[in-house]
Amino acid sequence: MLAIVKQQLLKKVVFITCLYWVMLLLPISLQAKNLPDFTDLVEEHGQVVVNISTVQTKRDAVSQFLPEIPNLPEDSPFYEFFRRHMQPFSGPRKYESHSLGSGFIISKDGYILTNAHVVEAANEIKVRLTDKRELVAEVIGVDQKTDIALLKIEANDLPVVTRGNPEQLKVGEWVVAIGAPFGFENTVTAGIVSAKGRSLAQENYVPFIQTDVAINPGNSGGPLFNMKGEVVGINSQIYSRTGGFMGLSFAIPIDVAMDIADQLKQYGKISRGRIGVMIQEVTEELAESFGLDKARGALVASVEKNGPADKAGIRTRDIILKFSNKTIDSSSDLPRIVGNTKPGSKVPVEVWRNDSAKKITVTVGEMPTDDNVVISRKQGKSKNIASSKLGLVLRELSANQKDQFNVENGLLVDEVYDGAAGRAGVRPGDIILGFNNRDIKSVKQFNKLLNAVPEGRNIALLIRRGDVSTFITIKIDD
Repeated sequence: MLAIVKQQLLKKVVFITCLYWVMLLLPISLQAKNLPDFTDLVEEHGQVVVNISTVQTKRDAVSQFLPEIPNLPEDSPFYEFFRRHMQPFSGPRKYESHSLGSGFIISKDGYILTNAHVVEAANEIKVRLTDKRELVAEVIGVDQKTDIALLKIEANDLPVVTRGNPEQLKVGEWVVAIGAPFGFENTVTAGIVSAKGRSLAQENYVPFIQTDVAINPGNSGGPLFNMKGEVVGINSQIYSRTGGFMGLSFAIPIDVAMDIADQLKQYGKISRGRIGVMIQEVTEELAESFGLDKARGALVASVEKNGPADKAGIRTRDIILKFSNKTIDSSSDLPRIVGNTKPGSKVPVEVWRNDSAKKITVTVGEMPTDDNVVISRKQGKSKNIASSKLGLVLRELSANQKDQFNVENGLLVDEVYDGAAGRAGVRPGDIILGFNNRDIKSVKQFNKLLNAVPEGRNIALLIRRGDVSTFITIKIDD
């Protein structure tokens, strides 16, 4: 009798154990069945991806400061002197630097899209196709603002990408990247769309697609596919503290890239709209002070004299809420929308002024092609250390610089040392336009205002950087 009871009890234990494992593994099995399969996508569309290798000729860091040996005849009285004393430096002074990246074919006759930083300063560019052919590429055009480059190889009947619509991407949707991370050709990685319309520092013209797809050096310029096999973006940047992948990758939407490519192909340059305003973000505190219901729009910090905005009647302290009927949720939206507007277009602009909305029509101007020009630190004669309080070296702007940057006054930040200004984010090349509520006209005036500020107090500098003006607050240290 006892044996029968033990046998029945054992059967129940076995049954319950089996049931437990079935219940535990069933969701995992069902989940596995729902995981996407990328094999067809890679087989069908992977052949449009190319590997890009570049060669750059550089001078080593030491020899570029050494004098070159003059080419003297042997009977010259100075020949023996240079031969004896400069012979150690007469060897090769140049070396080749190699880099790798990715790209993809957009036309059957050999046009290829990649990142501008992949081919930057390259003396030679080679494109390797999936059929192992290696061809020399020509740079048709480069746009640094969007980090897009258009290349051309001599080939025909090439496979081409299918273009997708980034607007239809959904956050959480699966996406795939194909490229050559660290030189490993045709590497496939997958993930999801983490966010859309991301704005990054100093990247005002691209609404980035953020993903968690594994992207590493060498993936730059490669395509980002949706599950239909359509290219929706170009893998461009990662956020990393180590230099490797950390789960934050950013891709340029394909519609932005193709618009740039079309302009480079047709005109050899990029035409962007501009209205001549400096803007900054509207915080909750600013929104409250201007009587706005919530933090939105772009606050106009300054208006270029006789520029498109000035002629239309836009004023400093206006908050631009809409441009060309497109809502400005954040100040970073405005440069992108204005830049994508055709120069010469007349567009409606809605601004917030004196506690009410006002509509204005603006005729969009054209951004100069050299708008990214860097101010030469050798220009100008007046150079003074502003103060050890801030750790800045400033120059007064020359007349040419004032004309170039459309400002009446200001100081060029020539150097930034370890100090309060550097920690607050002031950089070499910035232009200081204002000190608290004062316009800055000279280094002497700047020093006088600065020396009058007690230790521990905050000051606000109006800084122009590129085509953006913003206030930076700095606490005065001892």
